[in-house]
This record gives sequence, structure tokens and C-alpha cells, in this order.
Amino acid sequence: MKPLTLSLLQTRLLWQDPDGNRRRIAERLRGAPALGELVLLPEMFTTGFTMAAADVAEDMHGPTVGWMRGLAAELQVTLAGSLVIQDGQDYYNRLIWMPPAGEPGCYDKRHLFRMADEQAHYRAGRQRRIFRLGDWRVCPLICYDLRFPVFSRGVDAYDLLVYVANWPAARRSAWSTLLPARAVENLCYVAGVNRIGSDGNGRDYAGDSGAWDYLGRRLLDPGDADGVFNVTLDGEALLRYRRKFPAHLDADRFALLDPPGGD
Repeated sequence: MKPLTLSLLQTRLLWQDPDGNRRRIAERLRGAPALGELVLLPEMFTTGFTMAAADVAEDMHGPTVGWMRGLAAELQVTLAGSLVIQDGQDYYNRLIWMPPAGEPGCYDKRHLFRMADEQAHYRAGRQRRIFRLGDWRVCPLICYDLRFPVFSRGVDAYDLLVYVANWPAARRSAWSTLLPARAVENLCYVAGVNRIGSDGNGRDYAGDSGAWDYLGRRLLDPGDADGVFNVTLDGEALLRYRRKFPAHLDADRFALLDPPGGD
């Protein structure tokens, strides 16, 4: 496996201002000295973590998906981040996986954050998705999904587990504890991208984005800085470690039921 370079955009988000956020994000990415093959944006990067789904939702032919398509092609990167999408009569916190050429993929957040009544405004996704990026298998998940190790569990299913988030500063210790735990238990790399600043509800965000290797060692630590941060992952080192310590061969097998509230 060739090395894979990630770019994590840790930044402030303008509250419920898709045009402004698209403009700011494009400027930041175009101005970065270098970008990796995969560029990670925070959860709900066009609006911040909002429950005003009906007011801000777009569809898959809307301005943000089109913007992602154009920017990915221009920069020759794969872009990934979530936004509010209306699909039929339902609203989703949907991660868009946009390669520089070809059709986008998507993942709908399964675990909806009930402490903010997210389940009252959005429909839960059903399936995890795994995308290919060269030799790498990448599994993107969203924020609250991090707290549920069964759904994150990969028995040699992926090489990189990604979480895009709006994770509040009040619970930053959980974020920094669970991300390396997911790396160790799944024998994979893990990356988490979080926002900074405050949202329209007065919640503060401390960033703490980063990347961890299969031993739980932190590879990237931007703290609460605003910027684009790059990290390169060593695929061959991951394969050597899996051969040396094949704990995945002893993993428990299980089947997932429908998400809570699913029909």
C-alpha cells in the first residue's frame, strides 16, 4: 500500500450560512501550501450543527454538492464532509464522498444525537459505507457515531476510519479518548476532524482534530488552531503490524439490527 496523505480542515463555521462557508472553505483549501489525496471537512460544514433542517436543507443536485464536485476536480483531491440533505420527505445528516472524477458516494449518520433532539429532525442512516482511495479502504462516520464501537467495528474491513464532527469542548476528553481506542481495537488508522469557535446556540468547540495509528499513537495534533493540517499514513507499516499481531482473526462475529427508531 502506498502512503496516503490526509488534509484536515479545522476551522470556524459561519452559523447557517452555506454561501459564506463554501466561500471560506474554498479560499482556505486553495491557499494551502499542499493538499493530500483526501481532504476532510467537519460535520455540517455549510451550517454548523443545526436542527433547522427544513430551512437549510439541499438535495443531491443542490449548490453544495455541485460546489464539492467542482472543487474536487479543480484541486484533484477527494473531498469528504457532511451537510443537511433532503431526500424525498426526509432530512439526513449526510456525508458526501466526492472524488476528483466520477460520481459521489454518501453515508447517512446512523447515531443521531438525542441530547440535541437530532432524531426529531433527521432520519437515521442504516448502512456503513466503505470507499476506495487507491489501495486504501476508508470508512467515514459522523460525530456521535464515535461513541458506538459495535457500529465502528471493522474486522479487516477498512484501513482508515474517519470521523467528521462538531464535538463540543465540554466533552473534549471523550473525543480524545475514543479516537485512539477505535484505532487500537480495529487495527487501523483513525482520523477525526472537528470545528473550532462557537455556534449559533452558544456551544464552544475546541478542535482537537488529529490522526492516530494502529497502536493509538497520535500522529497529528493541531490543538485549537485554525488551518489545514496534513498527515501522511504509512500503509506498509500497517500491513506489517497486522501480520505481526493479527488480533482481527480472533474478533467476535455479529450482525447489526436496524438503527433505533428505524422501520
